[in-house]
Amino acid sequence: MLKVGLTGGIGAGKSAVAERLRQLGAVIVDSDVLAREVVAAGTDGLAAVVEAFGAEVLGADGELDRLALGARVFGDAEARRRLEGIIHPRVRARAAELAAAAPPDAIVVNDVPLLVETGQVPFYHLVIVVDATPEERIARLVRTRGMTPEQAAARIAAQVDDADRRAAADVIIDNNGGLDALTAQVDELWRTRLRPYEENVRLRRHAPTGERLHVVPPDPTWPRQAARLTARIDHALRPLLGHDGGSSHHPGPPRAWIEHIGSTAVPGLPAKDLIDLMLVVGSLEEADKLADALAGAGLPRRDGVWFDNARGMPGKTWPKRLHGSADPGRSVNLHVRVAGSPGWRFALLMRDHLRAVPEARDEYAAAKERWAAAHADVEGYAEAKEPWFDKEAEAAEAWAEATGWKPPAAP
Repeated sequence: MLKVGLTGGIGAGKSAVAERLRQLGAVIVDSDVLAREVVAAGTDGLAAVVEAFGAEVLGADGELDRLALGARVFGDAEARRRLEGIIHPRVRARAAELAAAAPPDAIVVNDVPLLVETGQVPFYHLVIVVDATPEERIARLVRTRGMTPEQAAARIAAQVDDADRRAAADVIIDNNGGLDALTAQVDELWRTRLRPYEENVRLRRHAPTGERLHVVPPDPTWPRQAARLTARIDHALRPLLGHDGGSSHHPGPPRAWIEHIGSTAVPGLPAKDLIDLMLVVGSLEEADKLADALAGAGLPRRDGVWFDNARGMPGKTWPKRLHGSADPGRSVNLHVRVAGSPGWRFALLMRDHLRAVPEARDEYAAAKERWAAAHADVEGYAEAKEPWFDKEAEAAEAWAEATGWKPPAAP
């Protein structure tokens, strides 16, 4: 099963995207519908609302008087939070029930207007944001909902900033054109990403990465993408680790944390468009306990035996685990390394050295250009880099000694 979060500002066209996904075969869970369902007559949700806001929010028919309730919470931030505390947990619980009832190969799309505002981004394998300019959204709201331009602008301004919503997106669907253009984008997304992503998650396999080499210019969004992936992994592992990094009810590593490493973690450095993350654990036995949860989150373990060359110790290697991304639209390597191991230390040292010393970063960038020109395949490129890594290890160690660098501690 693939869990997708769908959101967008008022007037952006989120409902049209949800409807097209439904036509393609997705299971749609509409949070607006559920928000009404959980406070329908006779529910404990309605009882809680009446207890919190008084009997005057209850209509003569036993249903919630939404106009009366709106008047009570409008402009009152504390009252709104109290209402959200009643409705949101019930909506999430009902959404989880509907998702659990879906077929194993389902693509479950949660249509959540306040997905970003309520911190639900890490809950999903993928987050889709439907986007349109404020001018286009105002025109739609005037045309379809009978608002005045001023009313529409006020509704837009009351929501989360568009930039924040886009920053939370794995996929942005541009809805500034007509319905045909929107449908074409959704169909392409379904065919090339959602459907294969679901199959990969269900079969616990990573998406093909290809053997051809593509080194691209630095992308300023790489750190933001890494942060989203980190939050998603943290959410998936939390039941195993417990809130304090360990749990007597769910045995797991005493401490585990995630670091963004590799070239995409160094601002200004060209790289393969591949996010390298490192999950730091206490032992490989502890790493193995987390493998199934990682696979369920879209990061299945890669086959084979994986190890790091212990830089500065010729001929020595150090074992690790390696997970890849099931998402065909975002390549990821998740290196699972033991805290204190040579591979753990070098990954952090090299990252911090290249961040701190522009000359070292620029030298690496120039070397990447030479290697890419000489090797069109990933394997040849990787082999060509090995001598540079040995030299980088020496330079980074000298920098560490001169600056007093220490590996970052667990957060």
